[in-house]
Amino acid sequence: MKKQLLTMIAIAGLSVSAMAQGLQRDMQFWRSYDQRGVNVFETGKADTVGFDGIKVRVGGHFTQQFQSLSHSNSGAVELIEIGSGTNLATANLNIDVALADGVRLNLVTYLSSRHHPETWVKGGFLQVDKLSFLNLGNTDWFDKYLTLRVGHMEINYGDAHFRRSDNGNAMYNPFIGNYIMDAFTTEVGGELFFQNNGIIAMVGVTGGEIQGGVTRPDDRKLNFLGKLGYDKQINDDVRIRLTGSVYTTSGSARNTLWGGDRAGSRYYLAMEPVGASTAGQFTSGRINPGQTNNITAMVLNPFVKIKGLELFGNFEQSKGKAANETADRTWTNMGADAVYRLGARENFYLAARYNKVAGQLPGGPASPEISIDRVQIGGGWFVTKNILAKLEYVSQNYNDFAAGDIRNGGKFNGLMIEGVIGF
Repeated sequence: MKKQLLTMIAIAGLSVSAMAQGLQRDMQFWRSYDQRGVNVFETGKADTVGFDGIKVRVGGHFTQQFQSLSHSNSGAVELIEIGSGTNLATANLNIDVALADGVRLNLVTYLSSRHHPETWVKGGFLQVDKLSFLNLGNTDWFDKYLTLRVGHMEINYGDAHFRRSDNGNAMYNPFIGNYIMDAFTTEVGGELFFQNNGIIAMVGVTGGEIQGGVTRPDDRKLNFLGKLGYDKQINDDVRIRLTGSVYTTSGSARNTLWGGDRAGSRYYLAMEPVGASTAGQFTSGRINPGQTNNITAMVLNPFVKIKGLELFGNFEQSKGKAANETADRTWTNMGADAVYRLGARENFYLAARYNKVAGQLPGGPASPEISIDRVQIGGGWFVTKNILAKLEYVSQNYNDFAAGDIRNGGKFNGLMIEGVIGF
């Protein structure tokens, strides 16, 4: 706890220092780190913040959970004993720099995470929404419609990554846990995004790996991703968004689309063996299909908001294999969220989610076809735009795992409480 206290003191000190210099402000073409960032997907093309020189914005996120879960299995492998208690507090340091009109640098650092005791950088990117800094003459063709991102960054595959918890940043997630199959990774590359009157399209190229490298050149292939969709505020009460995304690479030394979150999951030590540690077994409650060589993933994400009611869907298929396998395996990931927001500021909400994944485990034709399903029911209260409190009941079941697998007959359930600060 001493480490987390020092972390928050450091964040607070940096924030106070920035505000004292008049630098704690909104940025151009930027997603707010507080409640205003909820249901924001890609940053839009509305230029609502003027540029008046280089500015630095320092912000942060801090999250703490109270966990009261129980788990059980068939008994083939003994589970670690768990009960009620607080989890490791997690924190992010967010730095944004306005470098020129329409040009922003973003850097996110994990100050405290479940998996890593040390401070480490999640990633950083340069976002360009205007080309006036190049003095090319009339650049309206770019400024009005296009956005370019380059760097080592969270890739824009699907829409679920805009609604997930990212270490200390749990402000945008109406739930406490992310999806069972969690499509999230950071890769080195670039994305070009088009937006006009609700129509959105994106193409991107990356190295296809979380860290990259120069060894094993024959195994490393480029990764291509794309997104096409429509996002429109129909009237004051109705918003409709529908996107389809694809992610594909023909080869990789170690692809991490399904294992790129190095910070860790929320359900600490659920379904883990005796002797497990929260850092060593940091993906509790998730599953990685192990498609680490070639992979093609596609997802359809509908989103509808009618007054306070929000519906979000995730209909996904991932096909691929590891380097030591001879045949591709196919996994499906289906999720449905319903959120109802109340109050003049929509500062209260109720939420329910159903998520089910199914597919064949690694290991050849004899490997079993398994499935995992989860129900999450809860709600939240934005005490202020910067403070969020959540409550969740979760129940997860493991189906058709082999007799010697620790997950055979497995399930966990219980209550979670989470507090989030974001600024």
